[in-house]
Amino acid sequence: MEIINWLQDVREHVRVSVRRRSLRQPGQGFDYTGDEYRNVVRRVVSAIHPRRMRLCVVEIVQQTPTTKTFRCERTDGPLPPFRPGQYVNLFVDVDGVLTSRPYSIASAPGSEILELTVRDNPGGFVAPYLLHEIQVGDELETTGPQGHFYHEPLIDGGDLVFLAGGSGITPFMSIVRDALRHERPLNIHLLYGSRAPDDVIYGDELAELAAKHTNFDYTLIISEPPDGYDGVTGFIDAALIQEQVGAVTGKTFYICGPQVMYDFCRAALDELGAPAHKIRRELYGPPADVTREPGWPEGLAADALFEVDVAGRKTVRAPAGEPLLNTLERYGVVVPAICRSGACSACRVKLLSGKVFQPSHTGLRESDREHGYIHACVSYPLEDLRIRL
Repeated sequence: MEIINWLQDVREHVRVSVRRRSLRQPGQGFDYTGDEYRNVVRRVVSAIHPRRMRLCVVEIVQQTPTTKTFRCERTDGPLPPFRPGQYVNLFVDVDGVLTSRPYSIASAPGSEILELTVRDNPGGFVAPYLLHEIQVGDELETTGPQGHFYHEPLIDGGDLVFLAGGSGITPFMSIVRDALRHERPLNIHLLYGSRAPDDVIYGDELAELAAKHTNFDYTLIISEPPDGYDGVTGFIDAALIQEQVGAVTGKTFYICGPQVMYDFCRAALDELGAPAHKIRRELYGPPADVTREPGWPEGLAADALFEVDVAGRKTVRAPAGEPLLNTLERYGVVVPAICRSGACSACRVKLLSGKVFQPSHTGLRESDREHGYIHACVSYPLEDLRIRL
């Protein structure tokens, strides 16, 4: 019934749009500011781009010893359309701390199931909770689909190379599944780096898809091979990329994996002469160890503590090596967040005084920089701060 209502809203929106264009002819006019038209548009937009979604976990698949896939159905309406490669931000309450984490959608558009795949993160906060506490039947809350890591046919062309590391395979699963299911005119070569053969996520499915489709090649690269392993080993460096995919001319490269992998692969592509506009990357959260980032102040320990005065709210103590957003959440100060990687600006706050460190990949807009705003998800205190939410 929800789908029928949604289609009726879309049809009404199209009818109103056509009528509006016809009435824009000279000498004619009509008032479309009435609530009856605004409500139609509001319902259509909220159905296509929901701010929040309620999901029920209907199946949990143990992908590897460290990874599970949560297969979910939406309970508050049909799943909205999305682009393969996008993500949702998942909201959780872990021991009284309200926080969130973005997870790429692994399922293809058009399915009634939304797949979120989570890999364990030793010392992490949210991943261990999801892997050990969430059960079939539990409800989750997420944002609607977000992000810009998807194939643009007019810009990216049809010859694609995917470079994935670890759980960075998840957005590529959505793109590959969609492309092959709909027989899109693409040639895809996936280079997937994993530490060990038993920790390869979606390995069996990828091998089966490559065997069935001539336009999809899959190369698994193991960095720590066991004795007797006869597959491709090593790292995704310039020599391996050239050996597997040949010349870079005419190809578009997509990278998804830890920051260290991106830096490594980006240097390899630069060495091979791949144009910068032919290299796409998915942001992968804050760095695992910010003290190793270029530009981090020498001698400043990650556990150094600073006071952060949240204007009109409270004062908290923040470690230098933790994103400011995480610290605020631990103290019960909830800041809107979506990507948690420094790109979307949903978590921006005004820096009234003090200094912060922001990694080089932070997508801070020039206007934000000029007016003193920072992205809390990738900002690290270097001294006492005063901020305004």
